[in-house]
Amino acid sequence: MLEIAIMIEGQNGLTWPRWQKIVRMVEELGFVGLYRSDHFTNANPPDQESLELWTSLTWLACNTTRIEFGPLVTPFSFRHPAFTARMASAVDDLSNGRLTLGLGAGWQEREHHLYGFDLLGPKERFDRFEEGLQVVTGLLQSDEPLTFDGRYFQVRGGTLLPRPQRPGGPRILIGGDGRRTLTNVARYANEWNCVMLTPQNFDRKNALLNEKLNEHGRSLGSVRRSMMTGCIFGKDEIALRDKLSARTQTVKQLHERGMVVGNSSEVKEQLQELEQVGLQRVMLQWLDLDDLDGLEALAKTVLK
Repeated sequence: MLEIAIMIEGQNGLTWPRWQKIVRMVEELGFVGLYRSDHFTNANPPDQESLELWTSLTWLACNTTRIEFGPLVTPFSFRHPAFTARMASAVDDLSNGRLTLGLGAGWQEREHHLYGFDLLGPKERFDRFEEGLQVVTGLLQSDEPLTFDGRYFQVRGGTLLPRPQRPGGPRILIGGDGRRTLTNVARYANEWNCVMLTPQNFDRKNALLNEKLNEHGRSLGSVRRSMMTGCIFGKDEIALRDKLSARTQTVKQLHERGMVVGNSSEVKEQLQELEQVGLQRVMLQWLDLDDLDGLEALAKTVLK
């Protein structure tokens, strides 16, 4: 059965009161998880409030008992992998093993420019990402001291103490669907997360991941298949029309982008189509952080 989680954009006005309300509601309504982005700000102004990722996840770990959670995704472009491994291990322990550690290379030029981080060009960025994956997995998954001499990161006999309570530490999620990314998924990840794919495109990318897993001697079931996708939901036609009025694209165009759009029956049908092609978990992007009534209506629709 397709698992339904919620994803929010932390740079879109997220404050402590909003975060605490959303966390409690996602837990109470029965969604399987809550995920959020890791950004300083948006790609285009104006800037909005943006609650720091790891601080917010620490609060969630201590104030929930059931939901899974994590970043989609935290980037090595401004998060050193040694710090990332330490924070992830601690937060996972606080939550009794509910963190999924989503890792990425970084992509948003504006925030890197504003805060003085070097995004790098595409090839160098992914080279750095692969080094970061080796450092994070080495620190989390081995009890032996790690020595790593890379171009971007160096570790000289470092050991992560205390050791993670969960053997191997939190699950590793890698987002993206390019060939190099899928190779990294097959090498390092427990979960593959793609973004806004139609069922047809997901089926094609999923088959490519299966090939990569076979090449690396891993079972196809060793990697969970998930997707973060936009969600425009209205509990009735009036509510749906109001949400679509701010969009410049038609419903058909939004569907072609891989977004889930519609009323109760239409959203359920689209989720069923994704499940039929092998998707195991979907993170529905909920952009209106104050629309808690809509979130409750969505839960009553998709969690029956």
